[in-house]
Amino acid sequence: MTSNLAKEVSHAVIETTKHSIFTLSICLLAILPCMAQQKTFTLEDVIPGGKNYAKYQTENMQLSWWGNQLVKTKRDTCFLYTPKGQWKTLFTLKDIQNQYNMITSLSRMAFATDGKPEVKFIHPAFILSYNWKTKTIIKADELQEDMSHEDYCPASHAIAYNYQNNLYIDVLNGKRKMQVSTDGSHDIVYGQSVHRNEFGIDKGTFWSPDGTQLCFYRMDQSMVPDYPLVDISTRIATIQPTKYPMAGTESHKVSMGIFNLKTQQTVWLQTGDNTDQYYCGITWSPDSKKIYLYNLNRDQNHAKLLQFDANSGKLEKTLFEEHHEKYVQPQHGLTFLPWDNEKFIYWSEKDGYDHLYLYSLKEGQTIRKITDNNLGVIVDLLGFNAKDKSIIVNCTGASPIQHNLYRINLKDCKSTLLGNSTGVHRGFLSADGSLVIDTWTSPTVPRKIDLINTSTGKSSNLLTAADPWKNFNVPEISSGTIKAADDSTDLYYRLIKPINFDKKKKYPAVVYVYGGPHTHLVDASWGYMCRGWELYMASLGYVVYVIDNRGSNERGLAFENVTFRHLGKEEMKDQIKGVEFLKSLTFVDSNRIGVHGWSFGGFMTTNLMLTYPDVFKAGVAGGPVIDWQYYEIMYGERYMDTPQSNPEGYKENNLRLRAGDLKGRLLIIFGYNDPVCVPQHTLSFIRACEDKGTHPDLLTYPGDEHNMIGRDRVHLHEHITRYFEEHLK
Repeated sequence: MTSNLAKEVSHAVIETTKHSIFTLSICLLAILPCMAQQKTFTLEDVIPGGKNYAKYQTENMQLSWWGNQLVKTKRDTCFLYTPKGQWKTLFTLKDIQNQYNMITSLSRMAFATDGKPEVKFIHPAFILSYNWKTKTIIKADELQEDMSHEDYCPASHAIAYNYQNNLYIDVLNGKRKMQVSTDGSHDIVYGQSVHRNEFGIDKGTFWSPDGTQLCFYRMDQSMVPDYPLVDISTRIATIQPTKYPMAGTESHKVSMGIFNLKTQQTVWLQTGDNTDQYYCGITWSPDSKKIYLYNLNRDQNHAKLLQFDANSGKLEKTLFEEHHEKYVQPQHGLTFLPWDNEKFIYWSEKDGYDHLYLYSLKEGQTIRKITDNNLGVIVDLLGFNAKDKSIIVNCTGASPIQHNLYRINLKDCKSTLLGNSTGVHRGFLSADGSLVIDTWTSPTVPRKIDLINTSTGKSSNLLTAADPWKNFNVPEISSGTIKAADDSTDLYYRLIKPINFDKKKKYPAVVYVYGGPHTHLVDASWGYMCRGWELYMASLGYVVYVIDNRGSNERGLAFENVTFRHLGKEEMKDQIKGVEFLKSLTFVDSNRIGVHGWSFGGFMTTNLMLTYPDVFKAGVAGGPVIDWQYYEIMYGERYMDTPQSNPEGYKENNLRLRAGDLKGRLLIIFGYNDPVCVPQHTLSFIRACEDKGTHPDLLTYPGDEHNMIGRDRVHLHEHITRYFEEHLK
């Protein structure tokens, strides 16, 4: 659910200090030329799939590392960054096409990790390597048609892939093709992501560092019923079944195999009974002899870090265990120190925030906690500066709504800020960690890219992007805090005023909401992370308001798990505190407040309309959860437990039972082929409303899944806007 929402959000950053960030207000109107010359935002300008969308995106650079050398790629030219700060042509697309014209762009290539002057192109039909010094094509291997989940290993020049649910490996130099599994089917799947992509899982194969072995998932989902999604594009509609384990029902079983390329044999990790067990954080030891993984029970309140012998699959030891009365959620594998194969860094929330810890295999225990609460929540571990024996992290230490880069000395755990102290930053380290590409934005900075020396902190600017909205009539965007319903916790909001704002007028307001775990909507980025649709609504005369309630991410475990077993309850209380703030503004019409959200936000929108029927005049709920019994096991049971163990929690958030409470105008929109929030949610609610005599509106997109893309996305926002224009204004 959260990964889909993340695609909707455009990240940017903020240019203020920690103490002034919450009261800063952007009023870009003041710096624009004559009002008569300014454009008005249209959906074609601000929505992905719009005809003008690409034209008004913030300028960016496609940067990569060739070892410790910085390279920049455009469509037809690749440049090398020189010590004098200049870009020198390395090679061109034409150089390659002179020998192999199937390459049409330089956008999909990877640089050699062993220092060779080579780039590799991985396409659905072939893999090609090009040496730019000799200007020669090294190889062009044909691949299996219709393969998926490709995983290339530079160490062995082998590629693992899935074909018809079986796992294969092609060793490219030797022209060898190996079939790892033979019983793959709709029920049994190899080499793909498992556990519904939860627990940080985004792939199903894991190469050993030396490239001689491949660890992979095998998922037996024969016991999971087929959910009947329907394809209406055929002459007679056909069933497109998908495996969907609903909360409280039987789950799939996962096992882990290791295939040896030399012996062409598979050994299986001796994990024991795989019933109701989750395996994540798969990590190889640097010497390719051990495998480590987290074993999480179905209740998700007990995690064990296990060590296996890769040669035999034997379980050797449990390194440590973590318990929590609500849930434990391992999201990351282990990171071994490049200068000491006996030590690794692991992540844990056991002290209340995502922090890093150093573990010694030799001593068999955790040596120390590396990061502390002064660094807030750790967002990313970028890697190491091996020379300094330091790590580079991204964290929220400067502010809960900022991301900033820090170097941490592993000897004394002292931290040093790298780069600008404001905004939302993202880093990408060179091979030895001596340099980092720092891409960042703020409410007043659309995007900057700096190159930073991680030892000295010295920085040079590679890009300062122009304002992509400079020709538009831009609304005032501000951010601040209010207290949560507990009267003590700060919640961050974004407020957008209508274009040509007149403080004497009364405006309708739309609350945009998500509210669920693992995502937030307000940060200190360009426009405080505002979405294009919000700019468009401001151009039509709406106030748009967004607040991150308790339950959202990057604020610590207690902030998130306050919603445990009662999803929606505390979140709605906080959203209503936001509405009370809106009503206190003299320019907001309290009788014309709407609400809109997607996915978890669709659940929140529907819930708010039913729970506070006299507050919201109109709402639009997209892809909503209606009954958590219909949602999948891994996500749903983490936050709600099972329907059998928490019947009251499931009952209070079963929106079908309150269908008769609907008073305002509610539009529900869903993808007809949604495998995330399956259509049963929406359709069962519509049926319940019909039984109770209430009248929601309905729109579906046949063929679309959880999110609309391309022109459908523009059409979607046209329809959402029309609904508020008709029922809120």
